[in-house]
Amino acid sequence: MTEPLTTASVTVHVPGNHLMTQLLGERDEWLDAVEAAFEDTRIVARGNEIHIEGVDAEAVGRLFAELVLLVDEGSRLDEDLLRRTIDMVRVDELPSELLVTDVVRLARGGSVRPKTAGQRRYIDAIAENIITFGLGPAGTGKSWLAVAMAVRALQRKQVERIVLTRPAVEAGERLGFLPGDLMAKVDPYLRPLYDAFYDMVGAEGAAKLLERGTVEVAPLAFMRGRTLNRSFIILDEAQNTTPEQMKMFLTRIGFGSRAVITGDTTQVDVAGGKSGLDGLEKVLDGIDGLGFVRLGSRDVVRHRIVADIVNAYERSGGGRP
Repeated sequence: MTEPLTTASVTVHVPGNHLMTQLLGERDEWLDAVEAAFEDTRIVARGNEIHIEGVDAEAVGRLFAELVLLVDEGSRLDEDLLRRTIDMVRVDELPSELLVTDVVRLARGGSVRPKTAGQRRYIDAIAENIITFGLGPAGTGKSWLAVAMAVRALQRKQVERIVLTRPAVEAGERLGFLPGDLMAKVDPYLRPLYDAFYDMVGAEGAAKLLERGTVEVAPLAFMRGRTLNRSFIILDEAQNTTPEQMKMFLTRIGFGSRAVITGDTTQVDVAGGKSGLDGLEKVLDGIDGLGFVRLGSRDVVRHRIVADIVNAYERSGGGRP
């Protein structure tokens, strides 16, 4: 005979009407969303208290307690933050300890913060290691957070310059068919790094840093023969390097430098399909100051449908379309 489900009752006290208003949402939309996520739970808000009854009452109580802390720290509660907080509480993670770290202030206001436990592991790894590999699907913030950490290191005078690079791999188009000189031809490949950098420091700040050479943007081929000291180097789209290019890049890193290598091993466009990331973790295992962080569908911070698409591909074997 099946044991009956045990119900519980929990009350969360919310310190302040302004917090209560944000927690409930317009016309109680956030409260309704939580009830929809925990179907066997009933939630009633009265005054500055939230009363919860049901099978998942304790989990929902932790959820609202975490939301109080996040909102009180300045986070704006929206559908995306609520969904991610629910996911984290379900696996006994504490969003208030993981998501309130400011990486860098944005030029347009606000700040860059990790939005998932995986992203927090990623920025912690970048802070702790000389070389960090951030591997995962589109939308997990690999490049965005790497640029944010680079800007932070520059602002704190931990490095003297930032170098942004990625392989100019042809994916269905030939560089020779594009107009302009070499830099004009590779510019589209480097545009995502430009965009992230402009968001961090603004157009005027970016222009000054680029003009002074404090920030350098270049195709990976330009790294050969150089030694990069006191630099924060980001190699983006590293799945499109060859093994030889990856070895060349890793041996460019000089004294006082830090490097972040990002990539998505399910999106390899390099000729022959042999990526510089293939088997690299095993090759480099045991080296101090080097870390690998793998991000997954739970770390996707774009529209919910992107996470659903990533999950669908993972279930089908994780291959390319």
